Amino acid sequence: MTNQTKTEPLRVMAIYAHPDDPEFFSGGALARWAARGAEVIIVLATSGDKGSADPNMTHERLIAIREEEERCAARVLGATDVIFLRHPDGELQPTLQLRKELTRLIRMKKPDIVVTCDPTMFWSGTGYINHPDHRAIGTATIEAVFPTARDRLNFIELERDEGLDVHKVKYVYLAVPNEPTTHIDITDYIPIKIAALREHKSQIPDMEAMEARVRERSLDPQAPPDEPRYIERYRLFTLA
Repeated sequence: MTNQTKTEPLRVMAIYAHPDDPEFFSGGALARWAARGAEVIIVLATSGDKGSADPNMTHERLIAIREEEERCAARVLGATDVIFLRHPDGELQPTLQLRKELTRLIRMKKPDIVVTCDPTMFWSGTGYINHPDHRAIGTATIEAVFPTARDRLNFIELERDEGLDVHKVKYVYLAVPNEPTTHIDITDYIPIKIAALREHKSQIPDMEAMEARVRERSLDPQAPPDEPRYIERYRLFTLA
């Protein structure tokens, strides 16, 4: 597999379902791109308002907690902006309305790279079932990138009423893919990825176990044992 595109992007948009998804799924790559001068924008479809077992927690309190955790994590990664769409957690669907919201953001921000979830990943082995929100945001994002953001007659009101011209995304990276086609070396950035994840205190009860798990899953099996390398795997689409 190749290491990544040769030309570093000017603008990256990471579109995910929940706070902590960007850090778990692509924190190393986002930190790497930010360190190399890219503008990194994080878009979250929900604010994670279902992610608590506390019997005294409310949706409103949890939204405030998780949005602040994500803003802190984004700063650690070097992201310049975090946008919350505030759809209900656990209820995300790849509707035309969600596609329109994402199309608006893509036309407005004009990213060179879009990073999102692989919508075909329903499960891994026999111990993990992928969250339906992850599949939904992956589907909606891909459909917003192509063909909707590209073709002006799709949601013509975005041009007519909001002055948003079409935009062609150059590269799409699908995180945690069923069939990876590329990887990004995050060896120098895995400490930043882990530091960003440590901001999600409401979701990660054992930080040391999290770090061990992230390092284990990111380990490059091709690296020599005495010189560990860490990678994130993606399915990469080149559209321009």
